[in-house]
Amino acid sequence: MEIDWSNLSFGYIKTDYNVRFHYKDGKWSDLEITDSEEVTMHIAATCLHYGQAAFEGLKAFKGKDGKVRIFRINENAKRLQSSCEGIMMARLPLEKFEEAVVRAVKLNERFVPPCESGASLYIRPVLFGTSPQVGVKAATEYTFIIFVTPVGPYFKGGFQTTPFCILREYDRAAPLGTGIFKIGGNYAASLIAGERAHDLGYSNVFYLDAKEKKYIDECGAANFFGIKGNTYVTPKSTSILPSITNKSLMQLAESIGMKVERRQVPVEELAEFEEAGACGTAAVISPIERIDDLDKNISYKFSKDGKPGKICTKLYNKLRAIQYGDEPDVFGWTTILE
Repeated sequence: MEIDWSNLSFGYIKTDYNVRFHYKDGKWSDLEITDSEEVTMHIAATCLHYGQAAFEGLKAFKGKDGKVRIFRINENAKRLQSSCEGIMMARLPLEKFEEAVVRAVKLNERFVPPCESGASLYIRPVLFGTSPQVGVKAATEYTFIIFVTPVGPYFKGGFQTTPFCILREYDRAAPLGTGIFKIGGNYAASLIAGERAHDLGYSNVFYLDAKEKKYIDECGAANFFGIKGNTYVTPKSTSILPSITNKSLMQLAESIGMKVERRQVPVEELAEFEEAGACGTAAVISPIERIDDLDKNISYKFSKDGKPGKICTKLYNKLRAIQYGDEPDVFGWTTILE
């Protein structure tokens, strides 16, 4: 199959193999390798009826030196364990997660896009309940799968500013609900708000907290950050998914001498930020052009010329440089494929 590496969309392309673990009788199986894209399960599987399903997203990059680097495996493994605890699924051991990621990338190494293409290999781990259960109760059997697919930029234009809108009639997640876990149900709940924002001409919806509608929550399926002078500000909440990209950006911001604040951010404070961005594995940073508060007819602008700001650009370039091996990985974030 011929792949036009420089014109990849962010979507699924069949690769050679995927890897799987199965949980039964209180223990995880050995790693299974298959070229099948299919999953067979019972019609009463808990993932189908009660939403017992969690997933992760991480990437592998090919550097100019020809080496393949996988970004922050351990953090994704730990976050998956947190999701498993949140919806009562069997926890996959960290070492098994890492084994599966490395093996999946190695088996499909020919699909890691070349460095100059700007594309990467997206890695999708997913874990779900498979034992039959009628009645709301946790499964006793689980399947864990990792498949990979080469992807281009999440947004067609790549690293460029996009507009968001505040829609108060939708909530992403309740303060004491499942917002801090990366589970399928959270994304199903976001589809209608995201589609509404797209219909209105925005890249995505900007959520406020579900309880009081006073504080910034998330941007679509990404974390938010704002730049105020020499300070990187990002919301702290019991309903926000802990983004590994955001965690990395906070460390990078501190490393270049910035102050980092993780706290409640009132919506009115948007007027004080010189730059703002949505961050996550898929886009890394999506700089925000403006956020329109449709209910109050207010537009918060973060770009005068439609271009990303200096701090967003600097943080984006530094993170990408570590991912591709252009800068030393002083934080120990990457796993180099042997």
